[in-house]
Amino acid sequence: MIILAIESSCDETAVAITRNGREVLADEIFSQADMHALYGGVVPEIASRNHINVISRLAGSALEKAGVSREDIDAVAVTYAPGLIGALLVGVNFAKGLALSLGVPLIPVHHIRGHLAANYIAYPELEPPFLALIVSGGNSIIADVRGYTDFRIMGASRDDAAGECFDKAARVLGLPYPGGKPMQDLAEGGDDTKFALPRAKIEDAPYDMSFSGLKTAVVNIVHNAEQKGEELDRASLAASFAAAVSDTLVPRVMAAARELGYDRISVSGGVAANSRIRRDFERAAAAEGKQLFTPPLRLCGDNGAMIACQAYYEYLAGVRAGMELNAYATMDIDKTLY
Repeated sequence: MIILAIESSCDETAVAITRNGREVLADEIFSQADMHALYGGVVPEIASRNHINVISRLAGSALEKAGVSREDIDAVAVTYAPGLIGALLVGVNFAKGLALSLGVPLIPVHHIRGHLAANYIAYPELEPPFLALIVSGGNSIIADVRGYTDFRIMGASRDDAAGECFDKAARVLGLPYPGGKPMQDLAEGGDDTKFALPRAKIEDAPYDMSFSGLKTAVVNIVHNAEQKGEELDRASLAASFAAAVSDTLVPRVMAAARELGYDRISVSGGVAANSRIRRDFERAAAAEGKQLFTPPLRLCGDNGAMIACQAYYEYLAGVRAGMELNAYATMDIDKTLY
């Protein structure tokens, strides 16, 4: 089965084509990061307008690179939640028009389910059940993956997502957007114990997370040094920040895996590209004899291949949408509309 999938939930426009879910025939991505760097973060209106400008061209390029024609497409998939509402609507409306013109089913895909599916592409042997951490710019979720379309949230961030916190910490440190890679580069050679940064715990919710206090602590340290005219060890602050995020994520995920009795752990999403976090998960998994699955860096960020992959399993589960399909800015991974 050949699926063409569209992803436009934030500032990447992506169109991919897969065969039977896990075989990627083409994966075209247009990043707007340079455009939004001027503003220190994503400007929704600019993101939406740029999706409009490139989405048709990307779809044509994906068909050409995959070596398939429009008549070969068996279904069209699209991210419909969660994300920036204007950006999502561009993808949803393009997908609806395409599906209608081709006379093929339209498959709605939850963005976070897509991030999880990135590991299905990277690891053909991976199948549910397993424990998953999906950690990105907009979401930080620990989920019990009972089936390809059956999820139970065990924990989530109560405020900022980890990726959002990386971007905000980077901005206050004078680093460009997006902040993940610049923060990682700055942290190299820094002392990750120099700054005592908070690791929040939430009473009666051991798997829930909070990153707003960590973000505020970094902001206060930077501003305090500026006000006193003191030189700040930025590398050590970046390293201490990464350690605090990792210390928030890794113990919770390992504890959840132990509770469920799972030996397989999936970590995906943009923040999964961070070398400190990947290394800490590798060590923790090895210490407990568990299998760790993390996607290659090219599949950590937003991409169309992950949406096409998850769409295949949604299709097998009978998920379809009509021309009434809408976009939604927020939606839990376990409470989709289809």
